[in-house]
Amino acid sequence: MIYSSFENVMSTKRMRRYLYACRGDKSKALTLYRLNLRLSQELFTIISCYEVGLRNAIDRIMCSSLGENWLRDAIMPGGIFDNPLFSGTTRIMHKAYNELMANGKYSCSKMLSAMEFGVWKYMFSTPQYRATGRRLLKVFPKKPKSSSIMQYNNLFIYNELDAVNRLRNRIAHHEPICFMQDQEKISTVYILNCYHRIIKLFEWMDIDSTSLLYGLDHVNKLTSKIEDINTTPIHQPF
Repeated sequence: MIYSSFENVMSTKRMRRYLYACRGDKSKALTLYRLNLRLSQELFTIISCYEVGLRNAIDRIMCSSLGENWLRDAIMPGGIFDNPLFSGTTRIMHKAYNELMANGKYSCSKMLSAMEFGVWKYMFSTPQYRATGRRLLKVFPKKPKSSSIMQYNNLFIYNELDAVNRLRNRIAHHEPICFMQDQEKISTVYILNCYHRIIKLFEWMDIDSTSLLYGLDHVNKLTSKIEDINTTPIHQPF
């Protein structure tokens, strides 16, 4: 597809940032947009794998202490999340539970899969971490030990997961990830930092991300191609 037709579909406003970053080179702007899409697809896949691994690890720990229906039981009267402090989490849980029950499809596994990434993130916020028995750091058996200089506690994990969650939402809302923050300048620094954070979290969970993501992870190759756009010759003047 030629640039003008592509721009007509995506909108001039949306393509303006890519065009400016490529100094008016329409061919490069189109290439950059496509590479951004491919990179977004790769990262969303990696985040999806991480999310499933995280929720399953949390579920195993909670099932061992509270039973397999712990998510459902947590929001019932007297449950561990029956508390106004957890209104955001319980709203999501209630919605999933009510929909599953209305359709006659409730099961603990279906309710588990209906949760959003944010639910798992908030398991490590201090109130919910305490409510779940202060046991969920067991999800990360390979994390560094805390010291007087650095505390690798539940709040540290919460902030790490929050960064992953924000990236997930950016991609889900079709925001570009190939630019320097708040600038029309090509940069993969932010995205590589996010990528390395996810790989680190896999390692802390004692998950071999190289094997798990075999054939799926081409992030370094794609970021190199994006950075190469800065050095390739301009095809047409600004």
